[in-house]
Amino acid sequence: MTRSAFRHALAVAASGFALAACTTTVAPSAPHGVSAEAWAIHQRLMTLDTHLDTPAFFDTVRGYNIMERHDVGRDGTQVDYPRMVEGGLDGGFWVIYMGQGPLTPEGYRTIRDTALLRALAIHKMAAAHSDKFELALTSADAARINAAGKKIVYISIENSYELGEDLSLLDTFYKLGVRMAGPVHNGTNQLADSTNPGELGMKWGGLSPLGKEYVRRANELGIVLDGSHASDATIEQMIDLSATPIILSHHGADHLNEHPRNAPDALLKKLAARGGVIHMNALGSFIKPLPQTKERTDALTALRTKWGNASQLEGARYEQYLDELGALNAQFPENRATFEDYMSQVLYTIKLVGVDHVGFGADWDGGGGLDGFRDITALPKITERLLKEGYTEADLAKMWGGNVVRLLKAAEDYKASIGK
Repeated sequence: MTRSAFRHALAVAASGFALAACTTTVAPSAPHGVSAEAWAIHQRLMTLDTHLDTPAFFDTVRGYNIMERHDVGRDGTQVDYPRMVEGGLDGGFWVIYMGQGPLTPEGYRTIRDTALLRALAIHKMAAAHSDKFELALTSADAARINAAGKKIVYISIENSYELGEDLSLLDTFYKLGVRMAGPVHNGTNQLADSTNPGELGMKWGGLSPLGKEYVRRANELGIVLDGSHASDATIEQMIDLSATPIILSHHGADHLNEHPRNAPDALLKKLAARGGVIHMNALGSFIKPLPQTKERTDALTALRTKWGNASQLEGARYEQYLDELGALNAQFPENRATFEDYMSQVLYTIKLVGVDHVGFGADWDGGGGLDGFRDITALPKITERLLKEGYTEADLAKMWGGNVVRLLKAAEDYKASIGK
């Protein structure tokens, strides 16, 4: 998730394409115009996205009904149960995202408490709809939950800033179900340098001494380590130090766009050589440069100044805000990357490292989404495009879920091997 992605999603800083009206029914025979054959194959696959930022909506003042079909063109949200069914998404990693704060005991404590509440909110969502969702704690749980016809809820941490300097809190989050964790987000912290380091710069040259202990403790617990948002040096050190393969849960390749959130070829090859996996991000500015007009930027600034934090708006005020935002998007459309831009990066990366080392983590509800790929209902388009490129159903099974399950199993096996 980008620093302003939650606000961005609520703000729908996008070109207002509306989807169908809200319903709680599901599943056209072939969504988004894909062929019946592609849709049938997509439905047979176990599809997991490794970075769903949707839990950020669970504790807003308005709440978020995961069982209601929302409209990305209206409220900017991209994931809910009806659209999971419609787009054939079987589940994934539901994120405990916390922004960066001051590296002080007070800062750590505040964010720690918020992160614990976010974890409980994910549990509450799954428990409230236990006929549709189930928490997954092991690699084997994914197939079992999928076979039962329910959606898979793994939990991950984006930014371990909330641990402060007390790594025993990682044990606490593990007990709450966390099975994937990344050390850093935007802003270098007490654990690692960030790809967007902020005031501290590249303070550690990669992992800090505490960050190296963090990697070891995650290994001991059986947690998959996530290098997304970490600097290239941090990622390389994580690969070297970790006893198990690491993941880049929502990342890109810099061959087509040299953005800090995209990894160079040599690093991706090293990741793959050690068994790791890159899951491809669909945040437009990571895929290609997207300069915006001054008119649009100024209009958005004025709108945000007028309304403040959109996540705190309710009722008629929130609806009025959305109306004004929709008018702004119509008058000053956003420059956006496209689905074809995304697939160019996906196809390049598959050719670079192979189908055993690529997956999908589009950053839904955290800034992801492109023209022709606005929300999770468009996921079958990936399947159809890869089939047209000559990839087999077995190849797709790896990329859509098998690869990340393999990483989970490797983490579990290592934990068992050391008797922890």
